[in-house]
Amino acid sequence: MKLKKLFALILALAMVLSLAACGSSSSSDTTTDDTEDTSVAADATEDTSAGADADATTTDVDYSDLNVGIFWYAFSDTFLSTVRSSLDETLDAAGITYTDYDGNSNQTTQNESITTALTNGCNLLLVNLVESGSEDAAQSIIEEAASYGVNVIFYNRTIEADGNEGALLNAYDNVAFLGTDAPEAGHMQGQMIGEYLVENYDSIDLNGDGVISYAMFKGQEGNAEAIYRTQYAVEDANTILTEAGYSELVYFDANNTDCYQVDTNGAWSASAATEYMQTNLSQYSEANGNMIELVICNNDDMAAGAVQALQAAGYNNGEGTTTIPVFGVDATDTAKELISNGYMVGTVAQSNTGYAYGLKFLIDQAASGAAPVDATAALAADESEYTFTLADGIDSKVYMAYAAYTGE
Repeated sequence: MKLKKLFALILALAMVLSLAACGSSSSSDTTTDDTEDTSVAADATEDTSAGADADATTTDVDYSDLNVGIFWYAFSDTFLSTVRSSLDETLDAAGITYTDYDGNSNQTTQNESITTALTNGCNLLLVNLVESGSEDAAQSIIEEAASYGVNVIFYNRTIEADGNEGALLNAYDNVAFLGTDAPEAGHMQGQMIGEYLVENYDSIDLNGDGVISYAMFKGQEGNAEAIYRTQYAVEDANTILTEAGYSELVYFDANNTDCYQVDTNGAWSASAATEYMQTNLSQYSEANGNMIELVICNNDDMAAGAVQALQAAGYNNGEGTTTIPVFGVDATDTAKELISNGYMVGTVAQSNTGYAYGLKFLIDQAASGAAPVDATAALAADESEYTFTLADGIDSKVYMAYAAYTGE
């Protein structure tokens, strides 16, 4: 492609200048503020507490000229905060210079941080895009980085619109993506829900009408993960139900044709789910014969928020109380504890340490001079406790596998 040839020439010329500019890059004395957290390892002693084995990736890599900027859509995201902790510990153990930046759920803030980092000599970008699925936002970052001869590794949040996969990743040489296959979590959640309902149908159907009434909490409009989790959790559960001779799920509010309630701030937050559920429970109850009998959430924060509202209303408090089944995604520590206590049924795990391992692997490849497309191929071929696979038709995109979690 013409764009690839153009950027190959730009990168070849600009990389030399970029690396030279970073040869004396930062120290642990760098000042931080509310949107920036700078960390430089004091030594290269391995810390395995994060669960990601730094020595399992490329060894004997020279990091002396490496200066990594890591851009998070929001430090407040519970799951990503565990990824950040694992990645920071892994990079500290390897002696890699890096800086964490908080996008604070604002794409403009993230863009400004990226410009500042590049101006200050950052020579590798790891970007958790604020506006998930925004090709304009991603393209702007890719091209700005290319003008400095810098590669970009996007992670976790998709950079291309649903149905337009590969539009950017196949067009530029300086970009790669590490994430999860968006539909997979929805399919896993749907299977988990369907099987649980079939096994426990009579106890879940509180009013005995032969239909399970459900609530759905969606994290963010336009987000591919949220779209597919919302869709397949219900569709796949319905397939299992109907095959077993039961009726399909019915959304609790017949006036809501979307069949979900969404966090209007796009933060996938516990507070949003709590507020929605409190309002729902003020109108729907066992006494009225229209109780919500199942809660499906796009992530564990929202699941925990729903449980909090249910508990306040007298449900999901353990033995002696009715438990409304709640399902989430992420397998956060909070969700695991709720599942262990019997307050929540299941979740779909994506590994924080797996992300740390994969990102460190790609960093090592970049430090060794590998092109992004070669780095993703190497990660997909790597043998570790984590499973990575290349996306079909997009060689610079690699997926990390999900896993169902019910505490068993």
